[in-house]
Amino acid sequence: MMTGAPTPTYPVRPRRSRLRTFLPLGVAAWLVLEIWLLTVVASAAGGLAVFLLLLAGFLVGSAVVKRAGRRAFRALTETLQQQQGGAAAMPAGGKSEGNGFLMLGGLLLMLPGLISDVVGLVLLVPPVQKGLGRYAERTFERKIREAGAGAFGDAFQQARIRRPDGKVVQGEVIRDDAGPGDASQDPRSPLSR
Repeated sequence: MMTGAPTPTYPVRPRRSRLRTFLPLGVAAWLVLEIWLLTVVASAAGGLAVFLLLLAGFLVGSAVVKRAGRRAFRALTETLQQQQGGAAAMPAGGKSEGNGFLMLGGLLLMLPGLISDVVGLVLLVPPVQKGLGRYAERTFERKIREAGAGAFGDAFQQARIRRPDGKVVQGEVIRDDAGPGDASQDPRSPLSR
């Protein structure tokens, strides 16, 4: 006669996050919508107009990415020169503010598709960049506060004590290098004092 619950024969899989579940579906829906919109525009304006529109988006996007990269590199070299000269570092809200959104906008313009072009053009507007920058900064700071002071060290410790099969092995290692006659070398030994 068995008592208790039967042990499962299959391992328990961790639950997937919502982002990992819905991100592939969102990307697939976005691709289908982009292709559908390109076919609608091609039927209304012609294939050559769509090709020229995609080519213009690629050229403008590459120019924006090149400009943002130059600004970021210039800001980096200025910061390095100031630090080597012994001057105090400039505040983070200097010239390099918004380079990430410029880069993302340029990359979205380079992607073939009309929706990505519209989103890329919106990201090139400076008030939108500032608003998204403030939102991203607040979100990042909130996540850091939620993580707690020792969360990274605790995560590292938890990763060290887990076995590959998912079982946790808690323990302490005690070295017994000294023999029974070497009690004078042990700092905890009353004979060594």
